[in-house]
Amino acid sequence: MNRGNHTVTHFILVGFTTDPVMQLVLFGVFLGVYSVTVVGNTTLIVLICNDFRLHTPMYFFIGNLAFLDLWYSSVYTPKILVTCISEDKSISFAGCVAQFFFSAGLAYSECFLLAAMAYDRYVAISKPLLYSQVMSIKLCAFLVAASYLGGFINSVIGTKRTFALEFCGDNIIDDFFCDFLPLVKIACGRKDGFQAAVVFLLTSNVIAPTLFILATYLFIIVIISRIRSTQGRLKALSTCSSHLTSVTLYYGSILYTYTRPRSSYSLDRDKITSIFYTVVFPMLNPMIYSLRNKDVKEALHKLLK
Repeated sequence: MNRGNHTVTHFILVGFTTDPVMQLVLFGVFLGVYSVTVVGNTTLIVLICNDFRLHTPMYFFIGNLAFLDLWYSSVYTPKILVTCISEDKSISFAGCVAQFFFSAGLAYSECFLLAAMAYDRYVAISKPLLYSQVMSIKLCAFLVAASYLGGFINSVIGTKRTFALEFCGDNIIDDFFCDFLPLVKIACGRKDGFQAAVVFLLTSNVIAPTLFILATYLFIIVIISRIRSTQGRLKALSTCSSHLTSVTLYYGSILYTYTRPRSSYSLDRDKITSIFYTVVFPMLNPMIYSLRNKDVKEALHKLLK
């Protein structure tokens, strides 16, 4: 990648606090969250691979979501842990580029994957008898592959546009990772074309999937409203509850961070929001998809026995 007129060779990640005691506390918190994330998502993947009852399209997508969350969290958390206990808060220019590229690619891929999962729920409710035929393994694999491809193609665009900016003075990033807003804030020179790139990336990776999911659930609501029995309606809704919870938490935090007016930006507040969808959310997903899921509980019980 052409580094243009960069004179900055590394960045300093400020993180959350400079207080040594609080840094140790945060180290313990993040280590605990990351441990739960790794154990939870790995267990979910093993259960789905190991139990034939979970070899369905819905669990195929959940397994891929668990893999994405495991990878996504690993892009950030190890560096956060090092920053908390080390006096060296620096990250090399190449390391910042790599972290930005993988974090953006995985975040965009998850947006597309959640949209594919919404379509899966629509087929399951609208065509229950033909569900396995419509959501064939070929279609499921295609949707997952397309999610990764779309996510990382857009990540290439975003990474190239971001690091085409000039970084010739300030190298202190007031955040815990290399992200759009803090990097743009410290960049020098003209930033005219960058705003258009951000709008394009948000529209294609976040807003478009959000609109697709909303449209899908409108169709699902119409179908459910036609079910005569209350028990049937509740059963249909229960199959979507986990996905709806996941979508609301993930898209809500991203939209809140990146679609607000510039005048309302607050880096301190945005740090908390960012830590939710980058570190906390990957820990919550296995719980969301398993705590109320009878099949997953039975598969875990079988594995433990």
